[in-house]
Amino acid sequence: MSATHILVVDDEPDIRGLVKEILEDEGYTVAMAENSEAARHALRDRRPDLILLDIWMPDIDGISLLKEWSDDELPCPVIMMSGHGTIETAVEATRLGAYDFLEKPLSMAKLLLTVERALEASKLQQENIGLRRRSPQVHEPVGRSAVIQRLREQVKRIAQHDTWVLITGEPGSGRETFARYLHSQSARRDRPFIDLCVSALATDNAASELFGVEEQDHIHYGSLEKAAGGTLMLDEVADMDWEAQSKLLGALDSGYFLRVSGREPVRIDVRIIAITQRNLEEEVKAGRFREDLFYHLNVVPLRIPPLHEHPEDVPDLLNFYLDYFATHEKLPYRRFSVGAQNFLRNYHWPGNVRELKNLVQRLLILGAGDEISQCEVELALGAPPPFQQQTIETLVSFDQPLRQAREQFEKAYLDYQLEKHQGNVSKMAKEAGMERTHLYRKLRSLGIEIKERR
Repeated sequence: MSATHILVVDDEPDIRGLVKEILEDEGYTVAMAENSEAARHALRDRRPDLILLDIWMPDIDGISLLKEWSDDELPCPVIMMSGHGTIETAVEATRLGAYDFLEKPLSMAKLLLTVERALEASKLQQENIGLRRRSPQVHEPVGRSAVIQRLREQVKRIAQHDTWVLITGEPGSGRETFARYLHSQSARRDRPFIDLCVSALATDNAASELFGVEEQDHIHYGSLEKAAGGTLMLDEVADMDWEAQSKLLGALDSGYFLRVSGREPVRIDVRIIAITQRNLEEEVKAGRFREDLFYHLNVVPLRIPPLHEHPEDVPDLLNFYLDYFATHEKLPYRRFSVGAQNFLRNYHWPGNVRELKNLVQRLLILGAGDEISQCEVELALGAPPPFQQQTIETLVSFDQPLRQAREQFEKAYLDYQLEKHQGNVSKMAKEAGMERTHLYRKLRSLGIEIKERR
């Protein structure tokens, strides 16, 4: 696993050497460039995690170079350095996206503190992007069932080895949660976790997204470089087209890849976690997935069970998402009744944990009251409302002759039976204990229309 990589761009050899020595003492790897052309070349060689950029250089000044990079997207945090800076220069650098501005002569203590803060800010920014794009992530998969406890322990063991992992399971079952948990338990935990949704890639764009692109002096880094030193998660890897599979296989075999239109090879240093809902062995037999790539990815297989296979975890998951939405989205906290929890433990959960999370959010947004009842849960899941039983007082007025009261009751009773049996007179007659011919006469005499009811 590679250490955090910093590029130092400064035309003064003494400053480059001193900064390199200080940073390497702190465990960073350092590349150096004496001018803008060397800086461009260094960015082609390897994507840095942070750049220290001098303003005054012999060919192109640092502000112009920063502007060139920011026209696309800054590859990483940039800290400007200058011994003759002005307020206007600092403001312009900040406007172009620089993280901070340090004056020379450099205070090494301040330099190290600024570098540390810039790297931490970059890490938090990437995590926030991931959280906005995805559903809330669980650092440790929730559940006390034997199957989930066994999976957690298995993931902890796998994390100690730098092997690749193939995670299978139904959508919404928690595959990404386990992938992120594996990353958090590994030695790569402080490096990037990049998720690439393969199914969202256009066929002609897959190589660019994976390997990046070089366009003259501009470099667009692909997911393999963005994840350098960390973990790359290939979501729904079975959807990768054949050409992209071949290029990825070539990169994995050699340990290097070329960016699109690039000339210099880039070394691979990532753990790959591939996720799929399909059976890749069946995809191989059908000729849709390369057999040799399958064996590359399937070093350690990990199956995530659907929620209906560990229903005893439903109460813990409900409580987790109640707390999550109350804390992070400021939704009113409510609790599930015992009946609601029991109903949900026996529900089949076709959408797995994702469906459960969405259900909790919907109930908190639309519901009212401290307790969530079973009836409310059933309605939220799309069950038809139960037929409302009525008391005898609401069906019949007692302030009328007995004959009229009896007819009023019989009409209400037979209306209820017709509704209950959806117009099926045979079933209705059986439950009412009447002959069908007698029932037909009674319905006609009361003016009740006989038709199928849905």
